[in-house]
Amino acid sequence: MAIVEVRDLTKTFNAETTEPIRVLSHLNLDVEEGEFVALMGPSGSGKTTLLNLIAGLDSPTSGTITIGGQVISALSESELAKWRTRNVGFVFQFYNLLPVLTAYENVELPLLLLPMSAAQRKEKVKNALEIVGLGDRLDHRPGKLSGGQCQRVGIARAIVTDPTIVVCDEPTGALDAKSADTALNLLNLLRSELGKTILMVTHDPAAANRAQRIVMLDKGRLASSDAANMARATSR
Repeated sequence: MAIVEVRDLTKTFNAETTEPIRVLSHLNLDVEEGEFVALMGPSGSGKTTLLNLIAGLDSPTSGTITIGGQVISALSESELAKWRTRNVGFVFQFYNLLPVLTAYENVELPLLLLPMSAAQRKEKVKNALEIVGLGDRLDHRPGKLSGGQCQRVGIARAIVTDPTIVVCDEPTGALDAKSADTALNLLNLLRSELGKTILMVTHDPAAANRAQRIVMLDKGRLASSDAANMARATSR
């Protein structure tokens, strides 16, 4: 069952000094529930724009985006903000952790926007940090953590609200090979053990090959969708 349905999606950016720039053009894409999909393509192909639209960070010029039965392309900006809080977990290339906060406090931040008690938040934060193997680093600030550990905190923050989808923008781009492998193992764990749907933009073929499917974009259109590595990714 498709949890993400993109239909006839077009995104155009208006520039003051040039003609409007069409970044995505009549694109269609389905992502199944619990699937791990890598989005690839050359710079300017539209992959990050597509990720941002699916995550509700922007609205399309035309076409529809449906996530878990909700047509998010029809939502207002304020409605999108509320929808993102409950339905999207974000993993960033450079972690986006607040340096003055501990690992615990960084992971807790998304929960502060939701109606729950301090005890409920504490349980969810501790569970999320245990999942990524940092249950013993609750009180450490980012400056006392390695890059790989910071990204694991970022992954914990992404899953702490139990989101519908997890979107990752170059999640291994700032990591060494060992830390990148750990982060990708965690993403596959989220898929296989927790049933999370994951969309990841990456330039790294090795990272993309850890996904179940690679979607290639070129000039704002879907160039290919390769499921040849499905069995290998599923077995990890």
